[in-house]
Amino acid sequence: MKTINFSPLLLVLAIIASGALQTLSLSPFNYWVLGPASIALFILATKAFDHTTPLTKKRAFFQGWLLGFGLFASGASWVYISINTYGYAHPILAFTLTLFFVAALGLFHGLFFYCFSLLRGKSYFLNAGLFSALWVLNDGFRSVFLTGFPWLFLGDAHIDTPLSGWVPVIGVYGATAIVVATASYLIAAVKTLNQTSKKHQSTLAGFLIASLWASGYALKHIEWTQKGAESFQVALLQINIPQELKWKASQRPKTIELLASLTRENWDKDIIFWPETAVPVLYDRAKPLLQHFGAEASENNAAIVTGIPYRGWDVEENRNIMHNSIVSIGEGSGINHKQKLVPFGEYVPLQELLRGLIAFFDLPMSDFRKGPSEQAMLVTKDAKAAAFICYEVVYPDFVASRAKNADYLITISNDSWFGTSIGPLQHLAMAQMRALENGKYMIRATNNGISAIINEKGVILQQTEQFVLANLQGKLQTMQGQTPFSRFGSWPIFMLCAAILA
Repeated sequence: MKTINFSPLLLVLAIIASGALQTLSLSPFNYWVLGPASIALFILATKAFDHTTPLTKKRAFFQGWLLGFGLFASGASWVYISINTYGYAHPILAFTLTLFFVAALGLFHGLFFYCFSLLRGKSYFLNAGLFSALWVLNDGFRSVFLTGFPWLFLGDAHIDTPLSGWVPVIGVYGATAIVVATASYLIAAVKTLNQTSKKHQSTLAGFLIASLWASGYALKHIEWTQKGAESFQVALLQINIPQELKWKASQRPKTIELLASLTRENWDKDIIFWPETAVPVLYDRAKPLLQHFGAEASENNAAIVTGIPYRGWDVEENRNIMHNSIVSIGEGSGINHKQKLVPFGEYVPLQELLRGLIAFFDLPMSDFRKGPSEQAMLVTKDAKAAAFICYEVVYPDFVASRAKNADYLITISNDSWFGTSIGPLQHLAMAQMRALENGKYMIRATNNGISAIINEKGVILQQTEQFVLANLQGKLQTMQGQTPFSRFGSWPIFMLCAAILA
């Protein structure tokens, strides 16, 4: 393969473009082949595997940052809508904060390529393995640092590709590893084609890549989980309350009446799902209302699952604290408090300094507390449900840890914050990935779409349109058993990557 020499400006643009190509590989574009293509472009543009090309630590960090900036500027800039439209920030300020957000996220990729520059060797094939391992470990680090941002993984593009068979075994990080390794080892193989001593390595690399993709297709036909004894008729209520009206006192009676009327249309269903914070009243004040709905649901042999803001007394702090919660009533029981909170949307870091500066730092319901790590599953009818509120569903291992003994999965959300952007569509795709990883049905009830019933293969069986009032009805099948990913999580792939580094 002939070496491509880029001018400095063209090199910068090529690296940023390689990041943007990764966004195009994901939902809603779904050009998944651009995932490995983006990695190949980055490796070729930076001459990452060629040890004869200088790669200083400073240069490596900057080039990695450009890659991350291209990815997050194209794939996560929907945060602008939250800041501008619902945080009431001036467009210039909103643009500046969004730019800071995506630039800060780009630092993770800067760290990744910086580490690669420190460890890079003389062998194309060893560099390919090192590059792939560091990429996956960096994704894992990004998922846990501070509150984590497990978004825009290359593996998320493979819900319905030959690699989807691997997802219940090694999860989204494993699928990402295969994508990066595919591009990396192909580049290494092509670069060494004319070296007689390396031909056997090139052949082995090609065989390995082909085997991974072919075996992924074969694994798609394995049923890791089995149908349970119970199936339920369900209804998902998408009430479509505009975000700017949701918390106004004048809107509450209208919201509650809408929920009541839609629910009564579905008393022939077994379980009725309301979206995140569907009841715009604090739990302690809403108890009479919930008791009324619960009693009516029990009379009709039905369960209702709803999101609701919860206020309770914290003995240690000697004051009331708030949780973003989900509760099951009627022919169901249990309450879960959200554990993975969204920065600024649900809590404000350094709030002593930031509160009051601009309206964005004082959004409604932005003082939630994290729920305890050990919480019982919700019970709906005779089924146990692992419940996840909004952002929680994007954490692969968090979902897997709770999905092990669940009959099905629930995620409730309110994606109104992100308007008509690609954010809600990316969020839906990650819910599909969690269903596929764990081999369980996923019920996704949202305020303004997209609400969906997703089967154990990550396939959407039924869904609503966005920004419409909807009453989605369908069948929920319980599933028994565990996938390998449910049982072991991402640790096997992380340990493999660590072993490659060692």
